[in-house]
Amino acid sequence: MSIRIQNIVPILKARAFGNTAEAVIDTVSIDSRSLQNSAHTLFFALVGPNNDAHAYIEDLIATGVQNFVVLHIPEGCANKANFLIVENTLDALQQFAAYYRCLFHFLVIGLTGSNGKTIVKEWLNFLLSPDFNVIRSPKSYNSQVGVPLSIFAINEKHNLGIFEAGISTVNEMEKLEKIIQPTIGILTSIGSSHDEGFLDLEEKINEKLVLFKEAEIVIYQKRDLVDKLILPRTKAFTWSFKNAEADVFVYKKETENLNTTVYYKYKGNSHELIIPFQDKASIENAISCLMALLYFNYDSTTIQSRMLLLFPVEMRLKVKNGINNCSLIDDSYSSDFQSLKIALDFLESQKQFPKKTVILSDIFQSGLSNEELYSKVSQLIISNNISRVIGIGETISAFKDTFVNCITFNNTAEFISNFENLDFANETILIKGARSFQFEEIVYLLEEKTHETVLEINLNAISYNLNFFKSKLKPNVKIMVMVKAFGYGNGGLEIAKLLEHHKVDYLGVAFADEGISLKNGGIHLPIMVLNPENTSFSAIIQYQLEPEIYCLKGLYAFLKIAKEKNLYHFPIHIKLDTGMHRLGFEEDTIEELIATLKGNDTVQIRSILSHLATSDDLKHRDFTLSQINLFDTMSSRIVRELGIDPIRHILNTSGISNYPDSQFNMVRLGIGLYGVSNDPAEQKYLENVGTLKSVISQIRTITAGESVGYGRKFMAEKPTKVATIPIGYADGISRGWGNGVGFVSIKDKKAKILGSICMDMLMVDVTEIDCTEGDSVIIFGESPTVSYIAKKLNTIPYEVLTSISQRVKRVFYR
Repeated sequence: MSIRIQNIVPILKARAFGNTAEAVIDTVSIDSRSLQNSAHTLFFALVGPNNDAHAYIEDLIATGVQNFVVLHIPEGCANKANFLIVENTLDALQQFAAYYRCLFHFLVIGLTGSNGKTIVKEWLNFLLSPDFNVIRSPKSYNSQVGVPLSIFAINEKHNLGIFEAGISTVNEMEKLEKIIQPTIGILTSIGSSHDEGFLDLEEKINEKLVLFKEAEIVIYQKRDLVDKLILPRTKAFTWSFKNAEADVFVYKKETENLNTTVYYKYKGNSHELIIPFQDKASIENAISCLMALLYFNYDSTTIQSRMLLLFPVEMRLKVKNGINNCSLIDDSYSSDFQSLKIALDFLESQKQFPKKTVILSDIFQSGLSNEELYSKVSQLIISNNISRVIGIGETISAFKDTFVNCITFNNTAEFISNFENLDFANETILIKGARSFQFEEIVYLLEEKTHETVLEINLNAISYNLNFFKSKLKPNVKIMVMVKAFGYGNGGLEIAKLLEHHKVDYLGVAFADEGISLKNGGIHLPIMVLNPENTSFSAIIQYQLEPEIYCLKGLYAFLKIAKEKNLYHFPIHIKLDTGMHRLGFEEDTIEELIATLKGNDTVQIRSILSHLATSDDLKHRDFTLSQINLFDTMSSRIVRELGIDPIRHILNTSGISNYPDSQFNMVRLGIGLYGVSNDPAEQKYLENVGTLKSVISQIRTITAGESVGYGRKFMAEKPTKVATIPIGYADGISRGWGNGVGFVSIKDKKAKILGSICMDMLMVDVTEIDCTEGDSVIIFGESPTVSYIAKKLNTIPYEVLTSISQRVKRVFYR
């Protein structure tokens, strides 16, 4: 990119101030923290709900940035730089991106859908790059900001673009269509993500199809609703598992040895294709890629040879602990210029040490000559203050002298053989390499070796489940989310931080120490303590927690302390017993409760609540309705006689779904947040949050007559391959799940648990599974689910989740 500022002014309909006649820009930025900003950067000062980039312009000028797109010139900055004043800086960014896209004329594939966009994009890049110089969206850059930033990476050497577009509500796709301008459209799987932004599925699909309004052809899985919404002038190229009228009809699937063979008909001929995956999503994504290859007229031999090499796509930059007090940033599956810029910015934001090392492979598909490419890479390295570069690959080795403090190796094996001679300690290390260099081996060498059993918590899934239940609420109904018992075993503080970000109204914990831990962690949301002991009242007051008061003895005790501390209107919550018979004021104590609180200004009733005993079981609907009616009667009397207007709440997770007319002023969301519902019909709409994972420690084969585990509870009747997994009942796995009752998942196949579960280990049958030591094991997650385990153990999902030991490391990711 090399564009004069004066040529940009009319595009943005901007008012220009400064020396814009001579100024030239070669990059665009929205991140004031990026060390890649320079005198030739055009900085767009975006304004969001919690941040205004105008506040950083003075600092940017001090670092040498000279060109800004702004809403106004900040005080003290006039005459110090070039300013283009516009009405909306995000609109200006998108307008400039649309203009820049029009400077290039080549095929562009545009992808949208609910799921699979990034994977299909990465696979198409892999499949088509032998024949095209491809420019694609880095990572998941598919938003209103991400798409423009992706477009700015185009140069004159590219002859195929692959860009993804994501939306969350109506009237967003039109802006992205003007920027991407796809000639070929691919609609991937349509799921439930962002449903809350649309009236219905038809509106959602219709909005996504706006991306393809000028496209020559649209590829999608044939379905009546999409057929109806496709513009008549747009050519459709469809596939289907069920409808033989589709252009490509997949009429048979077979799975074997981790592969799936699909048989399909196209233009009257039958073909066979082996896909190196077995899961439904990967197969559908692979067929989307097949359709693109067919449209490009590739022959079946080329299609098969390339698609056999498809690989899992890692879409996360992960931060890990390394050896010798190092911090690792693992981006070991991609190496292109645009994603390198992103990774270096991430390195700067995550650095823990002044010393920064980059391990970098040859860079592919830049669209630049090697001389120009590695000159630009060197400039990036310098601007990001990288202490050391370790280059791996014959090309980067040839340009070793371009870098300062650089050592190179021709391949990964050469690096590994010299690993003991390299010094890694007290530094942050970015590991970034193309897939063919197998940098995962380098990550393994540098990663700190710890207990390999982890509970992975998907924060995106928690956000989705929260929004799912919020969509069921009437306007102005508040929501309390329960984070007691260490967030139902998932991790309390991290989830509480996410809930605070989502601006829920209340958090609920069981005991004071749980609330104190959250307050010490920086949580500012009001926190209700559901089961406070009288001895904890002083701590509750000190940490500004809000106690549930459920009996006269507790009320008197709290009022005594409140009076001693001269409190005024300290918030409390009154619990009523309407039939659960666990905690709460009963009807015959209401009169004394009212008499005690009347005229007392040391406390204020913030809410009145009760607890349903059978909200999940509609066989007891009459009993539940009687609880709700009694709660309404009792709470109304308190409200009336005390002349107050508190929040009232009785519904839990199941109650939200089964008794929508009884939401009162607030509901309490518990297990549903964590992806578990008592209703199978509702369960399919929730996303799995926690995945308990381990690895295979050892594999052995025993003969008929040999036994496994304590007490010889399993006796082999034939030669059996046994894998040992480092997780046991001390980690929270019930012993009742052993002896053939339960299973784990290995390579998407069930491995039955053999014999008794030990304190720290369990053993499984892998006779029919092609696996090796070190392979990943799913204890629970998508399969088996915690609900399935609970049913088999004759218990409830709560117990399965909350039993997971604190010694199991929780890993949070987005």
